[in-house]
Amino acid sequence: MQPRFHAPETVEDLADLLLGYAEEGLPVEVRGLGSKLGYGRPVQTAAVVSTENFDGVTLYEPSELVLSAGSGTPLTKIEALLDENGQQLAFEPLDMPAILGGKPGEGSIGGVFATGLSGSRRVLSGAARDHILGVKAVNGRGEAFKAGGRVMKNVTGYDLSKLLTGSCGTLSVMTEVTMKVLPKPEQSTTLLFFDIPEAAAIELLCKAMGSPYEVSGSVHLEPGLGASFSDKSLRNQKNAVTALRVEGFEGAVRYRAAKLKQKFAAFEDMTELSGDRSRRFWAEIRQVKPLQSADRPLWRVSTAPSRAADLVAALRHTIDLKALYDWSGGLVWLETGPSSDASAVEMRRILADFGGHATLVRAEPGIRASADVFQPLEMRLMEITRALKASFDPAGILNPGRMYSGI
Repeated sequence: MQPRFHAPETVEDLADLLLGYAEEGLPVEVRGLGSKLGYGRPVQTAAVVSTENFDGVTLYEPSELVLSAGSGTPLTKIEALLDENGQQLAFEPLDMPAILGGKPGEGSIGGVFATGLSGSRRVLSGAARDHILGVKAVNGRGEAFKAGGRVMKNVTGYDLSKLLTGSCGTLSVMTEVTMKVLPKPEQSTTLLFFDIPEAAAIELLCKAMGSPYEVSGSVHLEPGLGASFSDKSLRNQKNAVTALRVEGFEGAVRYRAAKLKQKFAAFEDMTELSGDRSRRFWAEIRQVKPLQSADRPLWRVSTAPSRAADLVAALRHTIDLKALYDWSGGLVWLETGPSSDASAVEMRRILADFGGHATLVRAEPGIRASADVFQPLEMRLMEITRALKASFDPAGILNPGRMYSGI
């Protein structure tokens, strides 16, 4: 039987709806525009509650660098408004719909913060949770609440806005989010280096990030992945590609790019993307464009940059994979062979030897139901997670099992 679908138009209607399901003990799937349904463990519920009608910008003060919007507001609508005013979401939200087989930019702003996944600029500007200022939401008891406000120092006690970020709708249903926005850089330039081995490329990226030249993006693509990009300089590229981005005022960008070229002059095979060509390249990185094979699992692995190349080399001994390194290797995207429980177990076994954690971002429902999609928690952290769930959602009705089985 198909679950009942609800798209309440007011906070009061949403609160009454959740209270009713809590009293009956019936589970509810929480979603925005439905673009990220393939993220996390599959859930079996009696009803679907969508925030699609919480649509629209409720506050925008460009001079104060603050924006509030209903959680169902499309991300594309918010980014277009910010672009008109020369501003942006500096944490560069990951384009999850494109990764999961949908159209780029299909998701909602609530989904951006519910998943909490940030893009390449995170290394310089911080993560999604660092840019959320406030939230309005309804918990599993059917109680509406608000937390935070319009400034960064508006929090005493627990910062519930940050707590809900990345909780995948398991604690409360967000109805409005308030976020910090920042000026859009006047210029963007990307330096592309070709045919550098993985270990040497990671060393280059780390040195660039440690330089005084404010690199805002640092990625490495293994051989063959560059051809997935739309830019003509990459279209026929079969070698590895290593990229550094600098942004800001035009004069400053020109100076910093020149200094980086001078610093890495030993790597002679290099080209430069400026302006829209640079922005288009990083928009495609946001989509993880080279790793969009819908029938192949996609892992998001966080580890120490110094160990990233060795980790991937160890995985390659037993798992067929393609790799894209971001954050100077601190984040590694891995597209593996056909889904299997065995490869998921092997991934976690090898990762345990190197340190870090992994999330299975894309896989068929059967694998996501049986494997650990999110990094398994230590006993004490699992106890805290259960306690938080019980506090916000004592009946356990909101996206049960979406992140961890039984929670």
